[in-house]
Amino acid sequence: MWRSRTNRDRKTVVCIACGTSVLRGEAREYDKEGDRWNRQGKEFEHLCKECYRELCHQPRAELESLILDIEEDGLDQTEFLHRYRDAVEERYGPTEETERER
Repeated sequence: MWRSRTNRDRKTVVCIACGTSVLRGEAREYDKEGDRWNRQGKEFEHLCKECYRELCHQPRAELESLILDIEEDGLDQTEFLHRYRDAVEERYGPTEETERER
């Protein structure tokens, strides 16, 4: 006989955004690869519902590799953002900001 679902996921997880401990059933899974449906061999991180709602839910294909390409130890935020913008423009063309500057 199957167990009732009301007792499922009674363990707690920590939200990776705000650090709050929440019941697993009250959290949302976060997969940095953006493919939470392909579950084989993955360990998911979790977000509380409030932090999950604040996320941008746009596709992020190639984002991880782009960031790893420009990331460097000791890089300050301003330089990182300049490199990020340049890398995006190199791969995908001008950004809206660049188009407005012209």
